[in-house]
Amino acid sequence: MKKYIGKRLLLLIPLLLGITFLSFAMMRIAGSDAILQKTEVSGVAVSEEAIEAQREELGLDKPFLVQYINWLGNFLRGDMGKSYISGEEVLDTFISKLPATLLLTGLSVLLTVVISLPLGILSAVKQNQWTDYLIRVCSFVGNSLPNFFVALVLMYLFAIQLGIFPVISEGMNLESAALPAITLAIAMSAKYLRQIRAAILEELSKEYVTGAKARGIPFSVTLWKSVFRSALVTILTLLALSIGNLLGGTAIIESIFMWDGVGKMAVDAINMRDYPVIQAYVVWMAIIYVVVNLITDLIYCFLDPRIRLGGEKE
Repeated sequence: MKKYIGKRLLLLIPLLLGITFLSFAMMRIAGSDAILQKTEVSGVAVSEEAIEAQREELGLDKPFLVQYINWLGNFLRGDMGKSYISGEEVLDTFISKLPATLLLTGLSVLLTVVISLPLGILSAVKQNQWTDYLIRVCSFVGNSLPNFFVALVLMYLFAIQLGIFPVISEGMNLESAALPAITLAIAMSAKYLRQIRAAILEELSKEYVTGAKARGIPFSVTLWKSVFRSALVTILTLLALSIGNLLGGTAIIESIFMWDGVGKMAVDAINMRDYPVIQAYVVWMAIIYVVVNLITDLIYCFLDPRIRLGGEKE
């Protein structure tokens, strides 16, 4: 187990280097830079000499590889640099946005589990009955609607018409987080419900379920102690991918509801060519997916003995 964890952690190094290098390159190829963006936003005419002086001050006049190596060296020392636009420390800005994203992620995942897990299992148990058909139709409709459309409909109904929730975020609280969390949960539940149903149906078709029924074991016992546990590997994979995506920030939803999280921060940074902030976001996303996948793989070993035994043979 320790050897496996060590290998996965070592793979993190070239992965992060590759991702940061590519993001650095793509942002420079985009065709503009932070100084021009800042000048355009301010609306003040600036001479070419002043623009070049600002580029030199920020190190943007140096070759691409030099800029990347300088940033990487500072990052390894714990310095993510300063925002080109606000002049604030990137790490401080990033940390200030993180609690909002963590809150939204937690609520969205909780709602997704509460909605998709029981409905997916119910749909599988009631296969080809009216309950199954109704759940599948709702899943299809929910999966067909884009996030931004669901967000606007919920905002119109519950914020503008009924006035239950604020139209835009009024701070990091449950009332403001409700609509964006529900929006994300609807989309994820519609997608995962069908996959949970398929995983349960696959287990129900196996011989051990028939054998348990022949021995007189109650179906509910077989369902929760055997079928559900076997399908839990698939369910955990879905949740792990969702958590990684949500922790990276859902840019569209955060922007619509003005939720001041990591996703909105990244969108603003991309629009302004704020390279240090973008790089911090890219590294954050890479670390999230590697760590979440590693934790998920370790959980697999405890849930499925076949995976654990296979790893020991290797």
